Amino acid sequence: MSQESNVNIAGKDRPHSILMRRSSNQKMVFKEKVVQIYETFFHGEDPSTTNPNFWDELFLLKVNAQFIESEIDKLNGESLLEIKENLNLLFYRATEALKGDNNIRKINALHTLCALVRGMFKKNHGNYGFDVINLLVGFDSAESILQCLIESINSFLTEECPTCLKQLALKFMLVLVTATDNISQNTMLEYVLINSVFESLVQILGNRNQRPLLGQDAVLLLTLLVQYRKYESANPYVVKLSILDDELALTGYAQIVSHLLSEFNREYANQSDEPSTGWFSAIASMVGSMFVGEEKKMELIRANDSLLLALYEAVHLNRNFITALTHSHTPTPATTPPLSPVIPASPPAFSDASGSPTQERPASPSPPATANVTQPTNLLVTFLQYSSIVTQDTKDPTRYNNAKLCLIILTCIAEDQYANSIMHDANMTFRVPLHKMPMRHRKVTTELHPPSRPLVSSLLDLMVEFILSHLMKTFPMELYLRCLGIIHRVLCYQKKLRVRIQYPWKHLWTALINLLKFLLANESQLVKKQNIFHLASKVVNIFNLFVTYGDTFLPNPTSYDELYYEIIRMHQIFDNVYSMALRYAAAESDHKDSATKLTSHLVNIRAIINHFSPKVDAWAAANHLSSLTEEQVLEVVRGNYDTLTLKLQDSLDQFERYSEKPRETAFFTHQVRSIICDVRKSVSNLSTQQHDALVELSAIS
Repeated sequence: MSQESNVNIAGKDRPHSILMRRSSNQKMVFKEKVVQIYETFFHGEDPSTTNPNFWDELFLLKVNAQFIESEIDKLNGESLLEIKENLNLLFYRATEALKGDNNIRKINALHTLCALVRGMFKKNHGNYGFDVINLLVGFDSAESILQCLIESINSFLTEECPTCLKQLALKFMLVLVTATDNISQNTMLEYVLINSVFESLVQILGNRNQRPLLGQDAVLLLTLLVQYRKYESANPYVVKLSILDDELALTGYAQIVSHLLSEFNREYANQSDEPSTGWFSAIASMVGSMFVGEEKKMELIRANDSLLLALYEAVHLNRNFITALTHSHTPTPATTPPLSPVIPASPPAFSDASGSPTQERPASPSPPATANVTQPTNLLVTFLQYSSIVTQDTKDPTRYNNAKLCLIILTCIAEDQYANSIMHDANMTFRVPLHKMPMRHRKVTTELHPPSRPLVSSLLDLMVEFILSHLMKTFPMELYLRCLGIIHRVLCYQKKLRVRIQYPWKHLWTALINLLKFLLANESQLVKKQNIFHLASKVVNIFNLFVTYGDTFLPNPTSYDELYYEIIRMHQIFDNVYSMALRYAAAESDHKDSATKLTSHLVNIRAIINHFSPKVDAWAAANHLSSLTEEQVLEVVRGNYDTLTLKLQDSLDQFERYSEKPRETAFFTHQVRSIICDVRKSVSNLSTQQHDALVELSAIS
């Protein structure tokens, strides 16, 4: 065999490397030369013993990965053990080929390794009881061979070599990392812990030229490596990611996530903005969205699971990442959605005397025009917009889990002191187009021209929207607790540092009261499955935080007066919640303790109602009025603060900091398993990439 027996690349004539044989039905069947060689290996023979140039020549032949995998699949456990030496030899020689000078051999060697790893792990799913490492590499030589393999991968990723080789090196690592459904059972990754690729991935993320082509796979690989036995032992990838302070790499990491989430946002906006041209178009659009559109949306959401996990790990583990998350930059047309026309900077939406916003939102969206001047943005802006899309519908498990992960990420952000300082900075304002769920009393709406304001206002708007739009029979209790936890954390920050923002707080108070009203109306159904008293306590304690400490963070005394007005106006809801809690606290039930706590949490709310309601009634009677205006009630409130006695409640401004273990361990284990299965499918067939790589190498040479 000679080097002339090469593959057909870029139009060159392929040599006669096809053998012919007759099958039982006497039809001609073509068998590639490389297939014939593979067959000798799987029959237990070693064709390299008679040809000193055998391995150099083999890796010049285009790999038939499908044949390798199918042959492994055909063999039983005993047969595989019989050809163990040949499998070890093929793996070793492929690894050795990576150290050579010929890039075609390197490409084919990597594809051979991919096929061996995929085939062997797929076979191992049958529980044959053999050890994959022993069959692939051999126990005695595993450490040295796999060290050599990872060294070659690192050299491809960090040194001067064709981009296609770098891409394939990352794909091979993804094949290796996703070989088992449960990543922690993939013992081959022990060698990837010992021989780290972390520094190589960081170098890619910090390189603005490599990042567009390699960055997504680099982030994905790093994210998956962080998952390996992270609950059982010290994973060096977790440690290294947590202390990474390379500004270029962290910014690159953020840009990759931001770009891909922006693509989703743009796709969603384009679908939402498609004009309808009559009843036929409307029907066609409806039918299409029921089938093709819905399926496409689900695929997009599933594809974003790995992005959200990457964002979560960076936010959760690395304090330095908050800088990259909130780093302001001007978007480019290639990586961000079309911008709305720029309008003059306007003040945030202040409330008027009635608590209603002074700026009205457009009733229906209109197509955006081309902007002459772009507005600054950052990853957090993109993520808030993304969250407003995926949290709309949480009925199926994929959407639910995606929405849950969004809320967990926002929880981590809301706990971070530096992130809060950025979000509350009045000098750092952004336009965040938030999408809203269609409901019976309103059309689908998106703020195409949202006001430029601090990010915390958009975060609160997102939470308010979630509270109002998920009051349904399939009540997502867990997501509501996350949502209320985010609001509580933001308020604790404002109270602690006495930060006052211009926000229409009445919107939040109204949403919270509507939530309590929903719990009351659906008590009999909800209480059978969920602890609604715990949720109601969270709502009431947010009100308690406003009542007790509102003077430290509400924008002005009028806002504090309006808070009391809302409590008095909606006193019937609070009274009914107290009565419901009292019933369950007095009886033996699963929720007795939670109901008792709720009654104690309501003490100040009831004190306000019992103090002011008689005075309002007396003022109305004295002035011979059957009903009072808001201003008249506020006048009574302002004149009777001095005689109000409230009880000082402990720990209103305290919260339990987020911890992944043990509470969310099962959730993340499930998410990682799902992501691994999706990634494995995406890298299951690299034949197209192999062809493209060979063509690229031919063009270079």
